[in-house]
Order: sequence, then C-alpha cells, then structure tokens
Amino acid sequence: MKETNLTPQYITDTDGKRTAVIISLEQFEELQEFLEDLDDIAEIARRGKKPAIPHSVVLEELRRDGLLPD
Repeated sequence: MKETNLTPQYITDTDGKRTAVIISLEQFEELQEFLEDLDDIAEIARRGKKPAIPHSVVLEELRRDGLLPD
C-alpha cells in the first residue's frame, strides 16, 4: 500500500461516541489491497518451510481430476 494519509469522517451517536467511519473509495480500495497483501504474507508465514508443489504437478492433478482440459 502506498503511503496514504487517511482522511476519515466519523459518524457519532447522540452522546458524541464514534460509531462509524467514512473514508474515500480510493482510500478504501488501497486499504483493502493492503489487507489482502497482509493476508498473503501471513499465509506464507504459516506455511513455513513446507516444500512447494511444482506447477507441473498441480496442472497434472487438475487435469487428472477433470478440472482442466487435457
């Protein structure tokens, strides 16, 4: 995520307590992309040093299971 200064607007209840936030669509999309990247990094960390499955093996299994055409 590129460096972005969020400019939130807050919705408050009658007591002045913040209950929701509004950000621009552009900021939301950047934040969403950042969170997806963070999730990918977390998945890589969870896998640790488990060996990767070669691409050719994945394709072979998908074809065998009928999920890819021959």
